[in-house]
Amino acid sequence: MRCLARRPEFLRRRVGPGTEVVGGDLTRPETLPAAMQDVSTAYYLVHSMASGGSFREQDRLAAEAFAAAARRACVKRIVYLGGLGGEGNLSHHLASRQEVGRILRDCGVPTLEFRASIIIGSGSLSFEMIRALVDRLPVMITPRWVRTQSQPVSIEDVIAYLIAALEYPTAESRVFEIGGADQASYGDIMMEYARQRGLHRLMLSFPLLSPRLSGLWLGLVTPVYARVGRKLVDSLRNETIIKNRDALDSFDVRPRTLHEAIARALVNEDRQFAATRWSDALSSSGKVRGIAGVRYGARVVDSRTRKVEVSASAAFKPIRRIGGNTGWYAGNWLWRLRGFLDLMIGGPGMRRGRKDPELPGVGETIDFWRVEVFQPDRLLRLYAEMRLPGRAWLQFEVEPSGSGCIIRQTAEFEPLGLAGLAYWYVLYPLHQLLFERMLGRIARLAAGQAADRFRKGAS
Repeated sequence: MRCLARRPEFLRRRVGPGTEVVGGDLTRPETLPAAMQDVSTAYYLVHSMASGGSFREQDRLAAEAFAAAARRACVKRIVYLGGLGGEGNLSHHLASRQEVGRILRDCGVPTLEFRASIIIGSGSLSFEMIRALVDRLPVMITPRWVRTQSQPVSIEDVIAYLIAALEYPTAESRVFEIGGADQASYGDIMMEYARQRGLHRLMLSFPLLSPRLSGLWLGLVTPVYARVGRKLVDSLRNETIIKNRDALDSFDVRPRTLHEAIARALVNEDRQFAATRWSDALSSSGKVRGIAGVRYGARVVDSRTRKVEVSASAAFKPIRRIGGNTGWYAGNWLWRLRGFLDLMIGGPGMRRGRKDPELPGVGETIDFWRVEVFQPDRLLRLYAEMRLPGRAWLQFEVEPSGSGCIIRQTAEFEPLGLAGLAYWYVLYPLHQLLFERMLGRIARLAAGQAADRFRKGAS
């Protein structure tokens, strides 16, 4: 199996020995021919809803580039996972999903398109939204869309359909509607999730809550930030009910009930089986900003060190725990304020948290940062995904020195034009204070933990 990724280094550590990860980008068609070489079946699992601007136009261009590359490479079959929804007054989101399907079916390569209702499981944006709302809010003010009917399907059943598509005997393009065994409103899904989690939740209907306000509300209380929240809410007004049962007749997949789908999702979460979250996706930060064709100014650097008489492992322990529930060791209210402001202008904000409280993984998110490099007991490098007039990194290094080690903290900023330079120098005094206190707190925690272990060993 070959997997195409914009940042292959983020993905390679997660795949098995039978999977090859190659670099490429659907917005850069010249990167696709090598990835398509010798491919028999190509799966299209791409969506641009988190991007800024016109996500529908970006979806269209990406699908056209993929289709052209597949046709030139003589791919025998394309399998596409799209969105379920009746014809007519579709949201921009669902209309884009179905337009992508038409582009792929019309390219000359036989295409099997699966149109799915809400997917229940790790990595599903809709499910993560529901889960976050129910987990965090004892009382929910619910807009009209919670009464929209859907046919939720387990992520394991979706994967079963995608695998079965490999051997499906046809040389023609087909569209299959897939969903679970039950029809349920979004409110029903929330209440079933709450029941299985042992939570008592009260839902109060407020039908006049507009999509924009609903999106902002979602951005404040869930990992789904405002920009994606508004787009998602717009699509929730469309029923996603199966009208055509061909999938049940054509494949040996018997979808789970809603109860079973949620139970399986919770079991997998409890076992830490789920390796993905939607907010870990590179697209969760919005459009990926490259430097091609854009001139950045000289990079400015703020670096400081602190010597601690502890081992590298002890010095690095507070560093690898940074962010999420642990916080940032200094001025946490300022970090939350920065996250709120970032959310208001379309960034990810601070709601993504981190998946593992102990060990960050390359490519995973930590609040509004993404882990770019992680070397245990030595190096943590974070890339900023908040909205900035430039690019920013925050790096922590631990180097052995004599009987202890040196902790080096480095903030780097690549300003974009005068606005970037103004941003850096206006906030420079605050950053000086904040980063100095952060490093001091890390050093004290490292020394304190080492002393605690020494005292316990002595006793």
